[in-house]
Amino acid sequence: MPSYLVTVATGNQWFAGTDDYIYFTLVGLAGTSERHLLDKPFYNDFERGATDTYEVTVTEDLGEIQLIKIEKRKYWFPDDWYLKYITVKTPVGDYLEFPCYRWITDEKEVVFRDGRAKLFDDEKTQILKYQRRKELE
Repeated sequence: MPSYLVTVATGNQWFAGTDDYIYFTLVGLAGTSERHLLDKPFYNDFERGATDTYEVTVTEDLGEIQLIKIEKRKYWFPDDWYLKYITVKTPVGDYLEFPCYRWITDEKEVVFRDGRAKLFDDEKTQILKYQRRKELE
């Protein structure tokens, strides 16, 4: 089964860390992964200034990764989180970087494209065109 190495960087601002549940989904040309809880047992994940790495195993080949989704769910009290970036190492050894550099608030799903700048007309796949339209609305 294909395995991806996911690295999550939390900002260094005051109160940037979170104790909330963080879920991660990969979206590729050939399919979408299941939603994975990013959590290490007996470890305080997503602390201020921390960089945490997780192995995400999927059941089938997803093809070229197009997007990632992050979903934050409340653990105890409302807890905002400053996400700097996420990097994904694919099973073939390619690295993709998904910049964020913003606060993730409330209980919602946030979708990220990789950090390469492109015009709308330069998007080659329907997945990316659809996501770009949603961002522009």
